[in-house]
Amino acid sequence: MRDKAHARGVLAMLVERFEGQHLDRLLDLKAAVDAGELLGDYHSTFLARVFEEARKSKQLVDRHPEYQWLYTRTVRLYKEIAGQALANELRASAHAGAPPRTG
Repeated sequence: MRDKAHARGVLAMLVERFEGQHLDRLLDLKAAVDAGELLGDYHSTFLARVFEEARKSKQLVDRHPEYQWLYTRTVRLYKEIAGQALANELRASAHAGAPPRTG
């Protein structure tokens, strides 16, 4: 019983952190890449950190399916941002005649 309460507390903290610190920023990044903007290193690092947090929480979410919808939507949003950011980089590189940035 204590483990379930602890797990629910951890999940509640993760959701609160996501809503309070990550969601607005992810939505801003989505709007930026959808408008054709390139992501800088700062934003790329943020995306990598959010994705890593999601990856680490996967086992916990698997044991609490009521949070699966949030996990799935977060990963989908991350993939959409990353995919569009890559397309923007490739398009910019093709126009500039230079290889795309890495890292």
